[in-house]
Amino acid sequence: MDLILHGEPNERQREFFLSRARHTAYGGARGGGKSWAMRRKFVLLALRYPNLNLLLLRRTLPELRENHIVPLQRELYGTADYNGTERVFRFPNGSRIKLGYCDSAQDVYQYQGQEYAVVGMEEATHFTEEQMRFLTTCNRTTRKDFSPRMYYTCNPGNVGHAWVKRLFIDRQYNASENPADYLFIPARIYDNAALMNADPGYVRQLMALPEDLRRAHLEGDWDVHAGQYFREFSREKHVIQPFEIPKSWRRFRSMDWGYNDPCCVLWHAVDGEGRVFTYRELYVRYMRADLVAGEVKKLSEGESIAYTVASPDMWQKRGALLASSGGFEGETLAELFMSAGLALTPADNSRISGWNRIREYLAMKPDGFGGEKPMWQCFENCTNLIRQLPMLEFDRLNREDAADGNDHAPEALRYGLMSRPHGSREPVIVKKRAYDPLSLPETGASWYSS
Repeated sequence: MDLILHGEPNERQREFFLSRARHTAYGGARGGGKSWAMRRKFVLLALRYPNLNLLLLRRTLPELRENHIVPLQRELYGTADYNGTERVFRFPNGSRIKLGYCDSAQDVYQYQGQEYAVVGMEEATHFTEEQMRFLTTCNRTTRKDFSPRMYYTCNPGNVGHAWVKRLFIDRQYNASENPADYLFIPARIYDNAALMNADPGYVRQLMALPEDLRRAHLEGDWDVHAGQYFREFSREKHVIQPFEIPKSWRRFRSMDWGYNDPCCVLWHAVDGEGRVFTYRELYVRYMRADLVAGEVKKLSEGESIAYTVASPDMWQKRGALLASSGGFEGETLAELFMSAGLALTPADNSRISGWNRIREYLAMKPDGFGGEKPMWQCFENCTNLIRQLPMLEFDRLNREDAADGNDHAPEALRYGLMSRPHGSREPVIVKKRAYDPLSLPETGASWYSS
């Protein structure tokens, strides 16, 4: 048992050791002592529970060898026997730690049908979500004295960034996931006194990185990742606590329609300096147009909303194709909203110009008090927008555009900001060729665009 004394855990590592959550993730920044904590956790469990079956994984075999096999051979000398062919450490009490890797997507199937009470995924963001999901099917036991658990260590970035961030940082869950099962323990190099004392220059190396990499590796900022379209986004700068919006501020809404895909409606307010605050979000799926309209009206009770811009494709005819005219019969979605008492205006759907408009609003500008603030901020209750905006990535074929994906809330934001005056605080009244009741705001006044 002397091996337990080889290294004193810091407070964050101690939290990791004590966690019995179904899924526990540890880390966030580099230098937090993740690998040591994972190895020590597995050894402690193997010694504590006889006949326990554990699986410890890295994405590649070289990483597995350097980070776990070699250190464990040294640490467990005289305590557990190692079988190099099977890559298994066997303990006198019958427990075993199996070490494996998943270099290709298909490598997870080598564990099909196997049963492990504990599964550990080192550098979990190097694994795809499909690999993680399959491994959860191997995490089971019939024991009465131990509940199945999965442990993860992780840094921002790489192929698994999105699923780790969703589960442990954003805490956005689907119907089959229980929020109480997930625990994240953040750790940075400043929590790891052993490394700070042994190599104080490592902190300076991290501080010298470019801003986006420094935010990810030193600060553990999960809103930064490779291929990110809006690297300007920062939760510290752009996400704020809700406050009571002055009645004098102009309010408007923007919507990205979807039925099978999510539908997102955002509420915005503009202060006297032209700064936009997104203060409410409606994010629904499989909801009819009339029901969405009713929910939007309900949430807007007591507010004066100047206008609502929406996806231009909502003005396309729906229904069966008419052979006589080549057109479509039936109401447009915009007309359905109008029938439900919610007038809409077609949004400017210029993609690249729209994304650039968001970038302009993310930029810091003088606040009139000697400091700087961004031109756009959002209330922390707009969870889907906060999650999706920093996850947008560059289009591989056109670096000026964002790739299609889970972008429904950012699309709604793009529509909203494109409706604002550009280069002027005063709204610009756009003259329409003909009277169109669907384009008029609920107040009956002229609608505004950029």
